[in-house]
Amino acid sequence: MDLALLRTFVTVHRAGSFTRAAALLGLSQPAVTSQIRILERQLGRPLFLRQARGVTPTTIGDELAHKAAPHLDALVEITETGLDEDSSSRTLHLAGPLEFTSERAVPALTAPARNGRVFALRASFGTAEETLEGLAAGWHDLAISTVRPRGALLSATPLCDEEHVLVAAPRWAERFGTDGVHPAGVSAPERIPVIEVHDSLPLVSRYWASVFDSRPVIAGTVVVPDLRAVLACTVAGAGMAVLPRYLCAAALERGEITALHEPAVPPLRTYFLVVRNGTLALPHVARAHEALQQAAADWC
Repeated sequence: MDLALLRTFVTVHRAGSFTRAAALLGLSQPAVTSQIRILERQLGRPLFLRQARGVTPTTIGDELAHKAAPHLDALVEITETGLDEDSSSRTLHLAGPLEFTSERAVPALTAPARNGRVFALRASFGTAEETLEGLAAGWHDLAISTVRPRGALLSATPLCDEEHVLVAAPRWAERFGTDGVHPAGVSAPERIPVIEVHDSLPLVSRYWASVFDSRPVIAGTVVVPDLRAVLACTVAGAGMAVLPRYLCAAALERGEITALHEPAVPPLRTYFLVVRNGTLALPHVARAHEALQQAAADWC
């Protein structure tokens, strides 16, 4: 069987589209379609179901991808890095959420190791959906995600849990009195501006659902798509926000902000380390995977 056909097939399987696969491979879309048809004729079975938006693998297509992809990845590793002993120093392509990746993962990977070596690293940021799609398509080596992927193409390992805290500057906390936050009725939260990363209030909504078993009846006053900017606005007194404890711990300790509520069971969000199946056999991916797990032992 022609390895070029298998490479095209695996790329289509990961990309979910002939068009996206063609762009990744540097081929025309008709060329990709032709190669898949040749492979299907050789196997005597359809590999994809054509749909209006992309393609879906058949059962035999999924089976072939899961068997072939790890070996093709290993062959690419050999051709790109050779068989020298220093192949583990290959550049790692990491993707994940902006703040967590910047504040925790990147420092953990770029700090000098015991042997004095650091990772050669290229980091990119995006939503969980974007990150996992890019990993499946081969754009990244390793991903950090708040969503556990489905299917057999990707493997996920729990990394750490992130505790969320409802915080505000001390002057706002005084409005709550001694009873804390009351989400129902004419309550303190309705009179305090909200700082969030999106108009849909993803963090506040998750907190309210977990802690108060209700939906917030408030709207975002300040919306900035970076949790570090949310923290800065909160410290400045712009309103209240829900933030990861690791990100606001120092500000809490300094008294710049205060926790408005301390539930018995705080809301948690789990981060996962995600790889394509088979790629942990690659030295640079395995080293990064292990380094992040070791670092996460101090994060929890």
